[in-house]
Amino acid sequence: MPQSFADITPRIALTPLDGRYRAQVAPLVDHLSEAALNRARLVVETEWVIHLLDGEVIPGLRRLTEEERALLRAIPEDFGAEGIAEHAEIERETVHDVKAVEYYIKSRLAGTSLEPLAEIVHIYCTSEDVNNLSYALMVKGAVEQVWLPALRELIDDLTHLARETAEVPMLSRTHGQPATPTTLGKELAVFVHRLQRQARRIAADEVLGKINGATGTYAAHAVSVPSADWQRVSRTFVEHLGLTWNPLTTQIESHDWQAELYSDVARAGRILHNLATDVWTYISLGFFRQRLSAQGGTGSSTMPHKVNPIRFENAEANLEISGGLFGVLEQTLVTSRLQRDLTDSTTQRNIGPAFGHSLLAISNLRKGLAGLDVDAETMAADLEANWEVLGEAVQSVMRTLGVQGTEGMENPYERLKELTRGHRVDGAAMREFIGSLGLPPTERDRLLALTPQTYTGLAAQLVEHLDD
Repeated sequence: MPQSFADITPRIALTPLDGRYRAQVAPLVDHLSEAALNRARLVVETEWVIHLLDGEVIPGLRRLTEEERALLRAIPEDFGAEGIAEHAEIERETVHDVKAVEYYIKSRLAGTSLEPLAEIVHIYCTSEDVNNLSYALMVKGAVEQVWLPALRELIDDLTHLARETAEVPMLSRTHGQPATPTTLGKELAVFVHRLQRQARRIAADEVLGKINGATGTYAAHAVSVPSADWQRVSRTFVEHLGLTWNPLTTQIESHDWQAELYSDVARAGRILHNLATDVWTYISLGFFRQRLSAQGGTGSSTMPHKVNPIRFENAEANLEISGGLFGVLEQTLVTSRLQRDLTDSTTQRNIGPAFGHSLLAISNLRKGLAGLDVDAETMAADLEANWEVLGEAVQSVMRTLGVQGTEGMENPYERLKELTRGHRVDGAAMREFIGSLGLPPTERDRLLALTPQTYTGLAAQLVEHLDD
């Protein structure tokens, strides 16, 4: 029997995000790992103690000293390898991860001036009070400090390329068929504009939190300290954490903000997927050349001439995985039976993989774009082989003249259709046709001077909208 990989030390990763692709997604570990979840719980629990005591919520209890606040805040700050192992050991006994956090904090208060107040840790809390705020802090941090900066770097790369190629003419392909020319820069600018909108939406998404007890009624709070304004205490604490207060919940915060955020991130991912497939197609058409040094040493195991667009294919696949995970999160998290069920507990532990595959895709897109050179000559040759695309310009001029009363401009679409549909038309044939139409000299000469390379309208100017 072969050796079991499960017995090998150090442990072998099950998922590629923790194995093959670890380096690209490592920044997310500080925000969306299990250890990050427990650190966020420590932040919520210790800040809650500070909030209650400094706010004099409980009659008869003193305020904290500066040293005691520093002691409490050092607990999550110092949570490293030893703390992770210690928490795991406590959890093995409690079989409850949040209770283990409570005991971990109390162990840190032993022998200090706060030991007599240790029972304040986790007071007036349910596990979901701690968890919803912890996940909110984790996701907010991951988006603001890792995912959005990565997306914006990609947008910057794409913006630079769009501006560089704003005037490089390129044949369009609507339905995969030759169509009105554009410029490469204008087409890339479309993606920049789309992604900028999504980045702004995501940055503006609200992150909600609550701390209101077992069924969202403050029942234990009100019976324990009826003199306190518990809604104010709750709201100011949630806002102190940098979150938006949700005043109406069951035991759980409803997770609607998560569904909204994941929908936006997934939509950005679908736009990135569209970018990956379009660039892949431009590579296949020869509009981009790939530098071998940027793509990898071997393109094919058997065909040495090939430089495969692996960065874009990898991005495409990871965006599909990420989008699928975000879709499940979005659909699952908004439903909880009656006042509470635990379907969200295991579901939310997959937030990390969802962002991980997305971040990996962004990394691959950036590397892929960095390894491209524009082949303007190939694009020019493609345009030269498709003079029939000027048919739109000719018929539009004829229609304009026709409605202005110029004679002989009848049936422009049908006449161009007879010349161009299903036929390749070269420059000489198009010019001969234009000369036979009986156009006024000004319009005739303007059309005769037109080429597929110059029939790009305002494409280059449109790139300037990236400065809006």
